[in-house]
Amino acid sequence: MGIAHHGRTYRLDWEDPTIREWDCIVAWSDPTDPEAGIVLDRSAFYPGGGGQPPDHGVLLWQGLYTRLTGTRKSNDLFLLPVPGDPIPPMGTAVQGALDDQRRSSLMRTHSGLHVLCGTVFRDFGALVTGGNMEPGEARMDFNLPEVPSNFKQTLEDAINTEITLDRRIEVRFLPRDEALANPDLVRTQNVAPPNDGLELRIVDIVGLDVQADGGTHVASTSQIGRIQVVKVDNKGRQNRRVRIRIVD
Repeated sequence: MGIAHHGRTYRLDWEDPTIREWDCIVAWSDPTDPEAGIVLDRSAFYPGGGGQPPDHGVLLWQGLYTRLTGTRKSNDLFLLPVPGDPIPPMGTAVQGALDDQRRSSLMRTHSGLHVLCGTVFRDFGALVTGGNMEPGEARMDFNLPEVPSNFKQTLEDAINTEITLDRRIEVRFLPRDEALANPDLVRTQNVAPPNDGLELRIVDIVGLDVQADGGTHVASTSQIGRIQVVKVDNKGRQNRRVRIRIVD
């Protein structure tokens, strides 16, 4: 399978993150064991990873619907239904539909985290030590032993300046060895990219931040909206936790 596949599933979320509805076929399911999940031949559901939670949505089929709220990843992407919802049998033609509000908010939030990461790396030389996000809000931890007294407002101003510059956000794939030969493509400390293929997916905020990443993003920084730095916490002698929120 190519880089755009995970097992039997073609990754529409990597092909075009604006897709919200699509037609597909159930490649595998077991209606007698709903908790086993559902495998689609084509899917725009982001399965979760890299701090970004999985998409929610539904499958529409034969006048029925199946709600999906999670994913189990192994050799295939198993979409997990809400308990009690019907399971389409293998071979069924279905229509997938994402929760647009959730996905769009997560795209803006994830891109906002990359602007935060790029700004802190550029201005303070700090690497990421952890992070997490929910729709519209997130946190990122940095190896940043000391910060100036006005760090919170200075950082918020710098982030929003980058957003208003309307920098393009581009995605490409590079051979894994070539990508890892460039240390700037990995901005996390002590965490290597997943070793699950011969290529790495690269997200480039042109002129600010380039790194290996598997998540979904908006097309330019102006689509993120304004970011508020809610709080900066001291999480140990070497770490600062920056909490952000999308406010418009």
